[in-house]
Amino acid sequence: MATPPAASSRGSETRSGTRQGGARRRCQWLLYWVPVLFIWSILCWSYYAYVVQLCLRAEWFSGMVVNLICRTVGCDLFCEIISMSSVGEKVICMIGYHLCFAMFMWSYWKTIFTLPMHPSKEFHLTYADKELLEREPRGEIHQEVLKRAAKDLPIYTRTMSGAIRYCDRCQLIKPDRCHHCSACDKCILKMDHHCPWVNNCVGFSNYKFFLLFLAYSLLYCLFIVATDLQYFIKFWTNGLSDTQAKFHIMFLFFAAAMFSISLSSLFGYHCWLVSKNKSTLEAFRSPIFRHGTDKNGFSLGFSKNLRQVFGDEKKYWLLPVFTSLGDGCSFPTCLVSQDVEQASTPSGLASSNKNENHHFPAKPLRDSQSHLLTDSHSWTETNASIEKNKQGMSNPALTMENET
Repeated sequence: MATPPAASSRGSETRSGTRQGGARRRCQWLLYWVPVLFIWSILCWSYYAYVVQLCLRAEWFSGMVVNLICRTVGCDLFCEIISMSSVGEKVICMIGYHLCFAMFMWSYWKTIFTLPMHPSKEFHLTYADKELLEREPRGEIHQEVLKRAAKDLPIYTRTMSGAIRYCDRCQLIKPDRCHHCSACDKCILKMDHHCPWVNNCVGFSNYKFFLLFLAYSLLYCLFIVATDLQYFIKFWTNGLSDTQAKFHIMFLFFAAAMFSISLSSLFGYHCWLVSKNKSTLEAFRSPIFRHGTDKNGFSLGFSKNLRQVFGDEKKYWLLPVFTSLGDGCSFPTCLVSQDVEQASTPSGLASSNKNENHHFPAKPLRDSQSHLLTDSHSWTETNASIEKNKQGMSNPALTMENET
């Protein structure tokens, strides 16, 4: 049987649209990697300019050989031929440079290729709830369905209207500090921002790596500026020979100084965010709790805020390995107000019922992510005296507010 012309034309249009959509996605994928490739090209050039042109150029090797020969025969006439003041200075600069470069590259790699974490299955709606939400328009019934689904979840934040935070794209209830990224088209736990320079979303899983990336990149640039300064001065006083290295030294100093200025401000800003236990999104729009907006709702004090990101083991703080506390889905808060939505349950029964029905114990869900999270003491510091003083708090999630 012959295919109708109309059906044939529709099929060809569909295939054409699919090919165009695939080509568009590939082009977007390539464009997203352009900033990362730019950073990598700058790094490769800086390595060549510093190591090859500044430290390992031909004049240095010849000077080192002449220096050794002169010292062997007891003559120091040609010892000033070497470009740096001594061979030991070059060795120290090479060691320091490669340490900064290695830590920079390690943290940058981890920031790029660590996948963002998404809400766990407890926050996804059941199939029946999804169908009910699709049938019902947004309103009281819509919120009743979400409230029923979120009654056992440790959720404190709300929308500006006081409603349960729900993502229509991902069809899930948003955990606290979770936001939908339009670039990734997914909900990201403790989302800070989407960074084009790493082509990745910075959130709970890689925020520590991002901080270390900023720190080591700043240290890398400052090290280059400090060790290249004397040769940059010689460039303007005509103290350098007219070679190819002369121009590499000049542009290397300019590039390192420029990046140092921008990185210092960005790193200082994120250090302030860590001290206040805020994300970039929360700094621009304060989180809204049941009792209202509270810009310091998640702040636990400087020491505990720092441990939220870097963990309890200080020996791992400077290494780009995952040591952040928690599971990314629930966070302790400084709130002490009673939860009016679940205040009818006696406080004495709350502790027994939460272990039976609550899906989120005080211990983090994903202990397997880090061996540092196996110590439950970090998240269960609540003692019996605190429990007695906080009678009337029946919300199971409020137990987590008093911890740490």
